[in-house]
Amino acid sequence: MYIFFVFLQGEIYEYITMDKLLNYYHDVLKKTNTEFVRYLHKKINWESELNVILGCRGVGKTTLMLQHIKLVKEERDSLYIAADSPYFAAHKLIDIAEQFYRKGGKHLYIDEVHRYPGWSREVKFIHDTFDGLQLTLSGSSMIDLIRGLEVDLSRRAVPYKLSEMSFREYLLLAHKLEVPVYTIDEVLEGKVDILDIVRHPLEAFDEYLRQGAYPFFRKGEFQTRLDGVVSQTLDVDIPNQTNISISTAQKLKRLMYVVAQSIPFKPNLSNIGRTLELDRRTVADMLASMERAGLLRLLRENDDIMDQFTKIEKVYLSNTNLSYALCDTQPDRGTLRETFFFSQMDVTHKVSASPVSDFVVDGHTFEVGGRNKKRKQIADIGDAYVVKDDVEYAFENSIPLWMFGLMY
Repeated sequence: MYIFFVFLQGEIYEYITMDKLLNYYHDVLKKTNTEFVRYLHKKINWESELNVILGCRGVGKTTLMLQHIKLVKEERDSLYIAADSPYFAAHKLIDIAEQFYRKGGKHLYIDEVHRYPGWSREVKFIHDTFDGLQLTLSGSSMIDLIRGLEVDLSRRAVPYKLSEMSFREYLLLAHKLEVPVYTIDEVLEGKVDILDIVRHPLEAFDEYLRQGAYPFFRKGEFQTRLDGVVSQTLDVDIPNQTNISISTAQKLKRLMYVVAQSIPFKPNLSNIGRTLELDRRTVADMLASMERAGLLRLLRENDDIMDQFTKIEKVYLSNTNLSYALCDTQPDRGTLRETFFFSQMDVTHKVSASPVSDFVVDGHTFEVGGRNKKRKQIADIGDAYVVKDDVEYAFENSIPLWMFGLMY
């Protein structure tokens, strides 16, 4: 056990006891399984001095950090700490980092970092002071992490966003079916050939639409857990990290309800404002916060992601699981199709609204519909495709919807 002391006015005080942190670290590490690892692990440069893993609640950020420690066998040189631990009511993050560094520590992983008051300033100090100490941060409030990156850690941190699970990842986690990652060009050229691996993709696809976007589906009580994700984001994350008033914060859930019953729709900020008794600018800020928190996806007329709300064409929920969770009735199948396509393509590509169809991705135009969808709407467009639900095989410029879930 490491015990450090400080002299203060002639008396000796116990400064920091790291034994509790080390015990907790090894306990959670032992419980971490590495059989299924999210796609982002291969994309992160784990040798960067300061990485920040962003992502909405429940997508597996904590697990990803612990898995990395085990996979690269750096248990002895690493320390994982959860900044929301009661331990930090009496101890400082800077002091933990210093003692770890002085004892030869090389990799410090700080989870739930947003729960530590003034976290971004202390992380900045740690990064600038302890040369060679590699930091990886994560937290369940994506809004707070983004704010810290913009204010205190700009040009220092490398951000990585962990999105909800793809259909490909769901096949692996739920059914132990390992499918390769395909590029958009391979999908459009008809090179997806997995039916010998996945004999009934449509059955698994329907499962995914209901509860496949979050790894915690394996733990049971999926609806309750997802409700908790939404409630924590709306009740805690957004109000705590934005300038909206308490009365306005109470209307976030009402706005989320309005969106869930109406998606996809082109937002009329003035009409929504009248319904919620809010001004147009406040509604715009609320939608922006819900997008940054990972609850919504805003489809714009072009791929400019600046907050220019006059260019928002449609508002979608972030994934189809939220549609099932928040809609009063069975979600509209057409809405599910568009939400799925947008959510999968948005992770690896720039997606924008099409003036004549549904989506434009990398210059390709896509019309999303059911199995009987025709090319009439895009007949005069050269580089255009019909994306069809409820079909297994691609034919010419008609591509099965589920295949767009194999890109990460």
